[in-house]
Amino acid sequence: MTSPFASRPGAVGDPPEHYGDPIGEQRPLAAGRAIVDLSDREVVSLDGPDRLKLLDSLTSQSLLGLAPGGSAETLLLDPSGRIEYAARVLDDGETTWLLMDAGTGAGFATFLDRMRFMLQVKVADRTAEFATIGTFGAAPAATAAPNGVPLVWVDPWASVQAGGFQYATGAHPSEGWTYREALVERARLGELAELPAAGTLALEALRIAAWRPRAATELDATSIPHELDWLRSAVHLAKGCYRGQETVAKVHNLGHPPRRLVMLHLDGTDAVLPPAGSEVRIGRPDAEGAVVGRVTASAWHHELGPVALAIVKRSADPASELTVVADEVLVPAAQQLIVPPDAGATADVPRIPRLGAVRR
Repeated sequence: MTSPFASRPGAVGDPPEHYGDPIGEQRPLAAGRAIVDLSDREVVSLDGPDRLKLLDSLTSQSLLGLAPGGSAETLLLDPSGRIEYAARVLDDGETTWLLMDAGTGAGFATFLDRMRFMLQVKVADRTAEFATIGTFGAAPAATAAPNGVPLVWVDPWASVQAGGFQYATGAHPSEGWTYREALVERARLGELAELPAAGTLALEALRIAAWRPRAATELDATSIPHELDWLRSAVHLAKGCYRGQETVAKVHNLGHPPRRLVMLHLDGTDAVLPPAGSEVRIGRPDAEGAVVGRVTASAWHHELGPVALAIVKRSADPASELTVVADEVLVPAAQQLIVPPDAGATADVPRIPRLGAVRR
């Protein structure tokens, strides 16, 4: 499905990564004066009186009380607590809409359809009908409203949600984060042709600077929510049972996540951005340090310069300088803490001496 945005002057990619100025496009986007074509993303709908009950019983967020027009975010975990799917949730009073990253909607829809049992829910993949548009301002006039409520998802990342928990300390860069996504019928995408637009690279730079995790970039086969500070927006710690809840509770109350998300401020001397998957090593380039993690996403930010998100081992010294291996170029990097090494263990349960242990 070719996007009409791809035929705009200067457009590179489909959906466009940029229109000739990926750094300059960030300011109007952040100010709400431009939109982003995200039409490669996927959309799933749930109809029926038990739609929120189904989602609430299976996923990490408390959704039973989601009001028409309300937005939320939720995760489907496997029985070991690892993240399988992340969904942006919007309800219009008749239908629940799940906004999904590319390549994840069909799989999640299939899973939900298998888990309906006797519940009155109809699950459908609506990607062929609806496209996603990102913005930090007002939703476009062409926003769909099939049941009378405009389909606009407001990102909850701006603050810690009810039942959530934040591991990051100090001022959080998401304060003032006004990002939202609107669903537009694909047949009406052409009506947006005259609106100012920014590319996906501009949005990616702003997302990285806000420490905002995303399924398509930060997740791998072993990711758990704590490592990404995703408890702040997508997990309710006091809701009923769901898949993976035991791991969520154990790590948060008694343990520590084995890895942690960091933001990297990269040396821009060589003008090299490390691609996703680039090795992160401990120490400076001349130190031959051990590999402690990998880059998940990187961008040139209009104020911060070259930045990246990375997943590193919990044991990596937060005060240590790091080196990123980017296409055989060694890029020095300074890490900024997002998830600290001591994240978790919030219950502060005293250790009981082992039977027969000698006290010294």
